[in-house]
Amino acid sequence: MEEQIKAVRNMQNYIEEHLYENITAADLARASGYSSWYANRLFSHWLNITPAEYIRKLRLSKSALKLRDEEIKIIDVAFEVGFNSVDGYQRAFRREFGCNPREYAKSSTALYLFTPYGILPTKKRKEHCMSETKNVFIQVIDKPARKVLVKRSLKAKHYFEYCEEVGCDVWGLLMSMKSLSGEPVCMWLPKKYVRPNTSEYVQGVEVELTYDGEIPDGFDVIKLPAGRYLMFQGEPFAEEDYEEAIEEIWKAEKKYDPKLLGYAWDMDNPRIQLEPRGERGYIELLPVVTVEV
Repeated sequence: MEEQIKAVRNMQNYIEEHLYENITAADLARASGYSSWYANRLFSHWLNITPAEYIRKLRLSKSALKLRDEEIKIIDVAFEVGFNSVDGYQRAFRREFGCNPREYAKSSTALYLFTPYGILPTKKRKEHCMSETKNVFIQVIDKPARKVLVKRSLKAKHYFEYCEEVGCDVWGLLMSMKSLSGEPVCMWLPKKYVRPNTSEYVQGVEVELTYDGEIPDGFDVIKLPAGRYLMFQGEPFAEEDYEEAIEEIWKAEKKYDPKLLGYAWDMDNPRIQLEPRGERGYIELLPVVTVEV
């Protein structure tokens, strides 16, 4: 089973590295170490999507981000992400997202982008630690007053409970929207921001206070004041070690005394979690207020 999972991850990595090239079944077979037939079967079994569909969805989602963030012509983005014609690209974009790419480029309508998740571990957590010692980096971050468009759940206290209640595809929707911080955020809300019969844990996107654009169905708007945060960032980790990476940060947060920097924990602002990505390490932001020493 571990060999199968490794083979699928190798294929995912190959696709990411060669996304805009002509990726063939033989290419994926070489990346996986299996025959073309068996590699396709493994990919579809573990990810519930064929390699061809995976590549198509990923290319379209990457193209949407280009349209959102760059001054780029439709014809240029179509050819850049591997489509052979503008008409073919526009038809594929509309089938996937329900709107024309030109419409999205002008309005940045929230779309459910494809999120290429890896395979979660299927066995019990390993007993060993990632290593004997892990460094945690702490940095002071200032955030401006802002709005946050959030999707609430009912009882979730962390990411996996949230996915069970709301569905993991909400992250793709958040990714399609411009964020002040450059990416969506997960938050543990203080009580004053929690609505009756909803969860303290939410996911959302930070926008300017002046934002008057579309609010996706089922989302709420929270206004947050300017605040200062201590950003805790761990070392890069292998994707299968994500649980240990998160716990390393949680242990560091519990031990850390913010008075060392002249602060106290701020209980009136949310604790923020960024997407756990192995290449950068796990990151959380804890709110603080200045205190007299």
